[in-house]
Amino acid sequence: MSTLIKSSRRDFLKIAGTSVGGLVIGFNWFSCDSPKVEVLSTEEILAQAKSFNSYLSISPSGDVVIYSPNPELGQNIKTSFPMVVAEELDADWGKVRVVQANLDTEKYERQLTGGSGAMPHSWERLRKAGATAKFVLVAAAAKTWNVPAGEITVDKGVISHNASGKSGHFGEFVAEAATITAPEEVALKDKKDFKIIGTPVKNVDAMEMYTGKPLYGLDFYREGMKHAMVQRAPFGMKIKSVDESAAKAVAGITDVVTFGTSVAVVGTSTWPLMKAKKLLKVEYEADGNVESTSDHDRIFADLMANGKAETKRADGNVNQAFKNAAKVVVAEYQCPFLAHSPMEPENFFAHVQGDKCELIGPTQTPDRARQSAADILGIPKENITVQITRLGGGFGRRLRADYAEEAVHISKAIAGPVKVTWSREDELTGGAYRPAVRYRFEAALDADNRMVGYKLKGVGMNAGNSTRENNFPSGAVDHVLIESVNYESSVTTNAWRAPITNFLAYAEQSFLDEVALEAGKDPVEFRLELLNRAKSNPVGELGYDVDRMIAVTKEVAEKSKWGQDPNVKQGLSVYFSHRSYVAQVADIEMQGGTPVLKKITAVTDCGMVVNPIGANHQVRGGIVDGMGHAMYTNLTFENGVPKQKNYDSYRLIRLKEVPEIETHFLDSGFDPTGLGEPALPPTGGAIANAIFAATGRRLRSQPFIEQKEFSDINLEIRRA
Repeated sequence: MSTLIKSSRRDFLKIAGTSVGGLVIGFNWFSCDSPKVEVLSTEEILAQAKSFNSYLSISPSGDVVIYSPNPELGQNIKTSFPMVVAEELDADWGKVRVVQANLDTEKYERQLTGGSGAMPHSWERLRKAGATAKFVLVAAAAKTWNVPAGEITVDKGVISHNASGKSGHFGEFVAEAATITAPEEVALKDKKDFKIIGTPVKNVDAMEMYTGKPLYGLDFYREGMKHAMVQRAPFGMKIKSVDESAAKAVAGITDVVTFGTSVAVVGTSTWPLMKAKKLLKVEYEADGNVESTSDHDRIFADLMANGKAETKRADGNVNQAFKNAAKVVVAEYQCPFLAHSPMEPENFFAHVQGDKCELIGPTQTPDRARQSAADILGIPKENITVQITRLGGGFGRRLRADYAEEAVHISKAIAGPVKVTWSREDELTGGAYRPAVRYRFEAALDADNRMVGYKLKGVGMNAGNSTRENNFPSGAVDHVLIESVNYESSVTTNAWRAPITNFLAYAEQSFLDEVALEAGKDPVEFRLELLNRAKSNPVGELGYDVDRMIAVTKEVAEKSKWGQDPNVKQGLSVYFSHRSYVAQVADIEMQGGTPVLKKITAVTDCGMVVNPIGANHQVRGGIVDGMGHAMYTNLTFENGVPKQKNYDSYRLIRLKEVPEIETHFLDSGFDPTGLGEPALPPTGGAIANAIFAATGRRLRSQPFIEQKEFSDINLEIRRA
């Protein structure tokens, strides 16, 4: 059965073409209105890519050009989006070309990358784009051949009428198709008929990446532009005085620019800039709280005990449940600040020319960069263009526009084009970090060892709501109290891959294992018992799909052979975030008295998998990221300055430390949901629970290697 989707004629606009022109299907992926478009040849389309963005275009040669609006930072959206369009179009993937769109807020409502929301938001719109183009092409062929459209088939870019033996590729019908009115309703394929979606397709930028062709912001160069590097004030401080004389004396330095709490050195290349920056003599003074990690420990303790908490959820009578409890389990978990550490440090190009500005660089939120530039310059944002390069990682760091703002300030000051480049030290010391958070959990067990009461209190640094109050086990417990306390720290924070849940999942899942132990129940069975209670008798609002969570839990137990080998100690973690469900089991074996992490098995329900290659990479990458930061990484502060300034002291996971990873996907029948983030949150909990199973040591803080309990364990990670 096909799915019938209704749309307005305003969704799809066409203008008649000539015999030498191509067909452009004007399609707005993020709203119901599409702007007026022109029909151009393929060469003209490529030459004027900035003005077309997210349009599906077909040339007389039969080549299909798809403009992808969302920034690509490794989540594979630049490949998977076009796959969806090409599927409904029945295009020949070998003749599809993909072009990164520039910013255009008249065409897009959500031209950003964040929250693992791009595919869920655009799935139906992408399908409609391909299906509508296919409809008018088929209608054009039917009119040309004078045959019924219902007798025509399309496969790999070829339109055929079997009864007459006639066939032709897309390009032969683009001129006629441009004269046909788009339908208000268009039939979409039955998912069982998909030929491209669900098949492994390599990254459309793979060849450029392999051969080192310019793709990233760091690759960008324009003749005549200056380079700049910036010295930023410690957190909580402002500039008191600047002595720039020594820096200006360095050969190749053309300007020193002071703005806000920053000082920029400008020159002909980055090498003299690095030298000159070290010669700046900047004196700072306090401008608020100048914090150290020791302050944060004290603040956490005080706010956990005395902080005014905001109640996020209250079910039943928690006080009575704990008063009548046969057992009460209490534990606190804490995580540190973390840097985002993208492979490509921040960089951005700006050219301010009077009341106009050109921006080019890697950004997850191009419109935020444009609006920031407009605010700085006092000009209409419509006078600012933003060209999006491929991002060498982001993980939430490039949701901010601070580095683009720096380029705008400097370009305005020097009245010329400039590219700002951050060093690795800049990235770690001048960034915006994952908030530090502390959680206190309490669970009440009745005489039958049923969890009848649950409390969670979160205290976060600039975390806002540090809880996810409607996530499991909420809804499965009769009496629940969830509270949040926020502390406004002078340390700049930002969304970090899987915001909040990146640590909350570890803490929650570790605590549930503690409760299962006190209840004398197997960790898998304990969770399934709670989930079945949520299914049969839910309490309050459920922020998750119980059946999908049960399914991944049972599947990971089966795939990991849970509890079958007495020589393998296992830890379970199952979590819902960003619309998807991921369950993981970590395997540890004792070798010569040392626990060795051998394997992590993951089962993911992200709805339909568009591209198995991309999906597999996302899950594996999330696991490695989650494991590395849970075990090794810490960022501490002294007087507003991070103590870890480069990778010699800021510890990241190493290749040899990555265990075997086995991935599985469940098709629950749902449309695609998020996948860039959901595999990260469960990993820390799976490993910590496996460590406890093997050693009896409970790890309640990250990173693991800095905990006394862990140093006694001496865990090793050996690749299979």
